[in-house]
Amino acid sequence: MPMLVHICCAPCGSASVLRLLKAGYAPYLYYANSNIYPRKEFNKRQAYVRKLAEYFQLPLIEEPWDHDSWLEVTAHLADEPEGGRRCTACFTFNLAMTSRKARELEIPNFTTTLTISPYKSSKQIFAVGSEFDGFSSIDFKKQEGYAKSIALSRELGFYRQQYCGCEFSLGQKKSASS
Repeated sequence: MPMLVHICCAPCGSASVLRLLKAGYAPYLYYANSNIYPRKEFNKRQAYVRKLAEYFQLPLIEEPWDHDSWLEVTAHLADEPEGGRRCTACFTFNLAMTSRKARELEIPNFTTTLTISPYKSSKQIFAVGSEFDGFSSIDFKKQEGYAKSIALSRELGFYRQQYCGCEFSLGQKKSASS
């Protein structure tokens, strides 16, 4: 069964894709992450997602970086803490794009690799995803997903970023470590 998979980065995608393949899905990877900042970081993550797609021999659909559109939706929430309303708005932005792309490609189901992160609330992501037809609530943290993603990332030599992706989370990380 085909599944469009919003993929935030290669490390999160590694174990998630493996799990989907073992479950009998035919994943189509979808890299649409205009939240990632700066552009250099977007490009670096994209390069490793390409390596992931190549490794698993999967189709990859890529959207151009449109950070200004993402900022229109989230900038007023810049002071929100990680996991708050800004993250909900970001999830909505990315999952709405994924939903539109799934309909365009006539793929009946879609999901996101964001749920593998121990720093993201699967419940929050599922609440956003439930607003879209065809969203599959798969908690990739389950079945030791995060630990498997770390092991696979090391094995495959994937770059592992140190922050969510947006400049607001990067700013909060810097101030938290000061």
